[in-house]
Amino acid sequence: MKPVLQVFAFAALFAVLSASAHAQEIKAGDLVITQPWSRATPGGAKIAGGFLTIENKGAAPDRLIGGSGDIAGKVEIHEMAMNNGVMTMRPLDKGLAIEPGKTVKLAPGGYHLMLMDLKNPLKQGDMVPLTLEFEKAGKVTLSLNVQGVGAQAPSGHDHSGKK
Repeated sequence: MKPVLQVFAFAALFAVLSASAHAQEIKAGDLVITQPWSRATPGGAKIAGGFLTIENKGAAPDRLIGGSGDIAGKVEIHEMAMNNGVMTMRPLDKGLAIEPGKTVKLAPGGYHLMLMDLKNPLKQGDMVPLTLEFEKAGKVTLSLNVQGVGAQAPSGHDHSGKK
C-alpha cells in the first residue's frame, strides 16, 4: 500500500473508532437510551440541562420518573413550551411517558433533565454520571457527554448551521 493510502486508511479508521467511542447506547428493559449530553456551564452556575434520546422497543409504555447524580442536589424532568407567544418551563411531576414503539427526544427547547444545585461547573469534555429512574425499566446509569456552552446537539450531530 502506498504511504499516502496508508495514512488515509489509518485516518479513516481513527475517525470511525473515535466516533464510536463517543457514542453511547444504554439498554434498560425495552428502552434504548442514546446520545446523553449536556452543555458546559459558566463558573457559579447552579443549573444545567441534560439531553438524550429514549426509544421504547417494547409493547408496553414506560415512564421516566426521576433522576439523581453526585453533581447535582436534584435532577428533575422539565418541559419547555410556547404558550401564547411566551416560552414557559415547568417540571413534569408525573414524569415523562415513553409510549411503545415511540422515541422521545430530550433536547434544548423541549423536554429535558434539569440538574439543579450544581456542586461544580460542567466543563466541555467531561463525562457526568447520572442515574435515571423509569417506572418499569428501573434505575439506569449513564454519563452525560459535556459539549460546549452553546451546543445545540452532541458533537457530530449539531444541525444549527454553526461551526
